[in-house]
Amino acid sequence: MTLGKLVELFGFESLTGDVNLSSQVTSGYTSDLLSDVIANAPEHSVWITVQRHINILGVAKLKEIVAIIIPRKLQPEPEVIQKAKDEQIAILRDHRSAFEISGLVYSALTKG
Repeated sequence: MTLGKLVELFGFESLTGDVNLSSQVTSGYTSDLLSDVIANAPEHSVWITVQRHINILGVAKLKEIVAIIIPRKLQPEPEVIQKAKDEQIAILRDHRSAFEISGLVYSALTKG
């Protein structure tokens, strides 16, 4: 499923415009611990986290993560959003909790 389809299905807000919307998403990972994401997040996944600092972009780049989804309408700094655009890492945001977003993404990716 493409990232754009996930955005469309669930109404996620893209803070980085159309970055990566045509990229395929094959999995998801939910964690707020960067070392855990480095050790366990699959490539081509979406990462759901409340973390919003610049280091999330390095982890996403290292693990070839398609998008970072931030729950609860939390807002990253403008510098983080600009750097994400430069690095071609999508940052999405949603009003739901990380738990709810994880369930939605899991359901969408495992249908079929």
